[in-house]
Amino acid sequence: MSEKVLVGTVPLLYVQSVTMTEGYRVERVLGSRFSQATQPTTKTIAIEAMLLGPERHAVRKALEVMALASRALMAAAAPALAVTGIPVVCGLTLSPDMQITDLRFTQSVQKRDAFDLSLTLQYVPRSSLTALIGEVADLVMSAGSAGVPSVPAPGPVPRTPGP
Repeated sequence: MSEKVLVGTVPLLYVQSVTMTEGYRVERVLGSRFSQATQPTTKTIAIEAMLLGPERHAVRKALEVMALASRALMAAAAPALAVTGIPVVCGLTLSPDMQITDLRFTQSVQKRDAFDLSLTLQYVPRSSLTALIGEVADLVMSAGSAGVPSVPAPGPVPRTPGP
């Protein structure tokens, strides 16, 4: 896959997979036997990537700082993050109100000059305004990317009759 993903200000260049999971609250309609999904309750994004080269240590540290930083420290580091949380920008979504909940780095004998990264972020809305802006931005990105082909069209294959 090797998609590029931006987590806050940290670019992840060798992403293997991005998984977004959304949960919805289901409530019964008053006085009825019907149920309805009323609102999203959870949204998580899981990212699997590789950190390569000498900058892998700096990227690891930047992700650790983002994961450990409180909202106040985040505000001191980047004023926009005090309002919106950690933004995640990738081909699947544009989500501004995320917080790192799980961060795992793996180094193995087979990949001595690389770290495998497993990163999980959860949706933590800061305000209803930023939640609305995030949903509109995600919708605009989805609509804009609908007309962009993601894989090249297959080339014609000459066919010859068999013997």
